[in-house]
Amino acid sequence: MVSEYLKQNTAEFHDAAEKLFNAEKIFNKTFTLEDYKKIISTNYLMLLHSEDKIFNRLSGKFAEKLQLDQRKKLALIEKDRESLSIENQTASHPLEINNEHEALGMMYVIEGSTLGGNVIAKQLSKTEGFDEVTFNFFGCYQENTGLMWKNFKEVLDAAVTEENYSEVLSGAKKLYTFLLNVN
Repeated sequence: MVSEYLKQNTAEFHDAAEKLFNAEKIFNKTFTLEDYKKIISTNYLMLLHSEDKIFNRLSGKFAEKLQLDQRKKLALIEKDRESLSIENQTASHPLEINNEHEALGMMYVIEGSTLGGNVIAKQLSKTEGFDEVTFNFFGCYQENTGLMWKNFKEVLDAAVTEENYSEVLSGAKKLYTFLLNVN
């Protein structure tokens, strides 16, 4: 299954992202509002430069199966940026998507961050200094987070054959690389 293949082959990128965002501080309650702003800013740039491209690359069959209209997050993270008074930034390098398989790999990264973001939102909502924070982006699926992730993995695993694993992985690595180097 391609979802397992991606999990195994992107683990180092996932770990690097957790390190970049000081994830350990989330659980020991030393995470600050500035740390949170960094996560929102970086994820905003990732979504700004990828979401429309990904959705445009995915064909009609994926639009319905993946409920793409419910997976758009750019407007939600823009609300978070506004409420946190984060200045506009630009990415230092472009992001290209070569095909539908790369788009699926990139979507794996975004949907995975949504899954993790739900945990982050729950944890931070119990952390001092986050009383006024609205978690529009990280809380986007609310109680349906698990179902949305399960749906995504099922569609991904059913749609991608082994000969295309490398293209899907290429997309995931591209987006992780973008995310890790966007600052």
